[in-house]
Amino acid sequence: MALTSFGKWIGGGLGWALGGPIGGILGFIFGSMFDSMQIDQYEQKGFTPTQQGDFKVSLVVMIAAIMKADGHILKSELSFVKQFLRAQFGDSEAERLLLLLREILRQDLDVDEICEQIQENMEYPSRLQLVHLLFGIAAADGISHQAEVSVLKRMCLHMGIRASDFDSIQAMFIKSTGSDYRVLEIEPSATDDEVKKAYRKMALKYHPDKVSHLGEDVQKAAKVKFQQLNEAYNNIKKERGMP
Repeated sequence: MALTSFGKWIGGGLGWALGGPIGGILGFIFGSMFDSMQIDQYEQKGFTPTQQGDFKVSLVVMIAAIMKADGHILKSELSFVKQFLRAQFGDSEAERLLLLLREILRQDLDVDEICEQIQENMEYPSRLQLVHLLFGIAAADGISHQAEVSVLKRMCLHMGIRASDFDSIQAMFIKSTGSDYRVLEIEPSATDDEVKKAYRKMALKYHPDKVSHLGEDVQKAAKVKFQQLNEAYNNIKKERGMP
């Protein structure tokens, strides 16, 4: 696929991502292609709700930052990312996103500034879904890499993700003693009533409808997060003999 065709495809789904450091990345890749997309008008209007293109471009930029975390970009990593994107978004969408990813990997990224732009413009539930997908990418090869987790933690700090939410999502992918409790953001010493209350709170936070405005494919991915929450809750209930 030619970059010009891709630019027209992604440009129609962009709002706030046309400005700031993410817009600078896109401008470097596509040159004058976005000149007619009213970037100046965007900057004057300020905040606009996150669109599908904003979310997916942010995801690809973050994936690039994770892949560059250890200073080496391996062919196997690209293969894992390709498989992951295909599973999440389908073949044609994955090919478009991979084309953009390869271009972004050639650039130097100011991760902190990019994350701060996301914090300022993306709704919190959408940011949580972004983090969940990024953990999925990091875990795609079945190995927990400390460098990737460290980069993710730094990203979350600059995206305004609460530490408890980071730990909850991390516990869905990196299993250890007490992981199910960390998913629910409680301690193993919690009472049964506290477990039930925590589950209800997390079910509202992670409900797929929170990201329905980002399209069916992102909402489908959000259902995976919701299922992982239910799995953690069911494990705790079984362990305790709760009804």
